[in-house]
Amino acid sequence: MKSLLKKWNQVSLVKQIIIGLVIGIILALTIPETAKPVVIFGSLFVGALKAIAPVLVLFLVMAAISQHKSGQKTNMKSVIILYLLGTFLAGLLAVIVSFIFPTSLTLVKGAEGVTPPSGVVEVLKTLLLNIVDNPVNAIVNANYIGILAWAILLGLALKNAAESTKTLITNLSDAVSKLVTWVIKLAPLGIMGLVFESITTNGLDALLGYGKLLAVLIGCMLVVALVVNPIIVFTIIKQNPYPLVFKCLKESGVTAFFTRSSAANIPVNMKLCKDLGLNKDSYSVSIPLGATINMAGAAVTISVLTLAAVHTLGISVDLPTAIILSVLSAVCACGASGVAGGSLLLIPLACSLFGIPGDVAMQVVGVGFIIGVLQDSFETALNSSTDVLFTAAAEYKEWRKKGKKIEIRKVA
Repeated sequence: MKSLLKKWNQVSLVKQIIIGLVIGIILALTIPETAKPVVIFGSLFVGALKAIAPVLVLFLVMAAISQHKSGQKTNMKSVIILYLLGTFLAGLLAVIVSFIFPTSLTLVKGAEGVTPPSGVVEVLKTLLLNIVDNPVNAIVNANYIGILAWAILLGLALKNAAESTKTLITNLSDAVSKLVTWVIKLAPLGIMGLVFESITTNGLDALLGYGKLLAVLIGCMLVVALVVNPIIVFTIIKQNPYPLVFKCLKESGVTAFFTRSSAANIPVNMKLCKDLGLNKDSYSVSIPLGATINMAGAAVTISVLTLAAVHTLGISVDLPTAIILSVLSAVCACGASGVAGGSLLLIPLACSLFGIPGDVAMQVVGVGFIIGVLQDSFETALNSSTDVLFTAAAEYKEWRKKGKKIEIRKVA
């Protein structure tokens, strides 16, 4: 048994996940009833990640800021600009593709039990209220913008604390990080349970009726991941961006695809940033922030589904309104929650730009939930992998200025 475990641990995490994926698919297609208990592995894995991620973010950010010395440079300004630019360009691309390949919907019963925001003002108000949320409440409810705010403030307040206090915070941060590595080792079992649940619960037949819509959605996300983002990174680091792009997609995108939560994938991204040799002062803040505002996939979802509703109802759209939709989808995407399906609740807000009534918009949300097993998986994989991509690009820009060689290991 020890020999078997040793050989298993020598296999890369991604290969382990692929093995778990294959086993989950085989079980779901052959003995779904007998293998039903494996679902618990997926629930435990996601639950463990979601439980540890808020605590990890709090201590990582607090430790990084409290230990920050005057004169030490971080790349937060560049990272935030990249986040916002990438999200806007993703929304703009989705609008353009939706005009080239217009899709129509077979509207279904609206999503029940969910209440979308009534306007951009409400989205921004929610974000501001989340910032001043009670810190304990923020951790319990995984309110990452609130956790970030409190971590930054506590870190600043502790900058003049005794070195022993700072050391204690750093040690706690390292201890929580160690717990995260233990949880991540369970990823293959978790992925097996998650993929088994997805196939047995949703099936594949429900997706066939929305093939063209899914093709447009997923196609846009792939273009953003493989064309738009590499172009942005190339302009920053002035060298072939694809080794970095593929590494981020492989090591961050794969787990995000199955957990379908940018928040739950924060620990994975933290580890990847460390493996890339990035500055902890920067990525300990930029990765949690990216899980909140870097939402290129959400911008694509909002734009494509809104314009699908527009085409279904025969509403004409002029160029200025299309550009406004790109901006609106980017703003709405930044307000999307870090949980599965968060972007769907902002579709009625975008639909209101074209005068589409709320009841029809909620039917569009219902369609979103039907295709969510694929749409949300690709969306989260794009969002989360881009957090690391842009964080790395911003730092590599500084490396290039200093003449430091940028060397990225190619994906095996």
